[in-house]
Amino acid sequence: MTLQTEYSVSGIDDQREDPRKMIALDVDGTLVDHNGTMSEAVRDAARNVVAAGHQVVIATGRSLGATLPVIRQIGLERGFGVCCNGGVTFRLDPSLPEGYQVTRRKTFAPRRALTALSGRLPEAMYALEDAKGEFLSTHSFQDASFGIEARSVQFEELLDTEAVRVVVHSAEIPLEEFERAVSSVGLHGVAYSVGWSAWLDIAAAGVTKATALEQLRTELKMARSATVAVGDGFNDLEMLAWADRGVAMGQAPPEVQRAAREVTSSVYQDGAAEVLRSLL
Repeated sequence: MTLQTEYSVSGIDDQREDPRKMIALDVDGTLVDHNGTMSEAVRDAARNVVAAGHQVVIATGRSLGATLPVIRQIGLERGFGVCCNGGVTFRLDPSLPEGYQVTRRKTFAPRRALTALSGRLPEAMYALEDAKGEFLSTHSFQDASFGIEARSVQFEELLDTEAVRVVVHSAEIPLEEFERAVSSVGLHGVAYSVGWSAWLDIAAAGVTKATALEQLRTELKMARSATVAVGDGFNDLEMLAWADRGVAMGQAPPEVQRAAREVTSSVYQDGAAEVLRSLL
């Protein structure tokens, strides 16, 4: 996979002195383990970094509803978050009616990708987050990363629904076979990443965690040299390359570790806490 490592820095003076950092944190496999549990060490370190005034940005493949509980755990009340692998950006403010406001949604037409995938993966379950933040799914597909209950529909209803995020999952075939099937389809006009299992996330073309974070960085006038990112998955590759200090978790695959400038301990050894404490 070729990574884009150059990003626009228009209007930003990277030489200015500012002790604050812009810290982008993945969730699953970074802040929480694969059972969804956040350790006390990670929670305390994250809260301390937030209290110190750094610009902490949760950057996750999860949808908004599944991201908000993590944000509450680390005591983040103001600032920004990125979810749906860059497809949605939101602002946090306790004065808002719900405590947050979606500021950007990057949508795409899913018909071409879905049609191609269904031909190779007819047994798979398909889910789609629409432009309103609602979920539609086939085969009564539900997942904690959706953050809300998906409404069961026929596959054909997904084809012409404007999408922020499409998820494809197969419990029937092993990961290697799933990866070959996805690769053989030759997905075009979208951005996508395969997860730890037979799981595929699709976003609009050119949309990644890194593109959403770079847009935020420019708007916040943060120096490029002030950026830090921590992650563990293939959907973190661009984010780790984007950050001045990109840190891969110890259990991350070799390709993810190579995209980073540092490697910390695994999620089960509180690797994220190690990185966060180094910023205090």
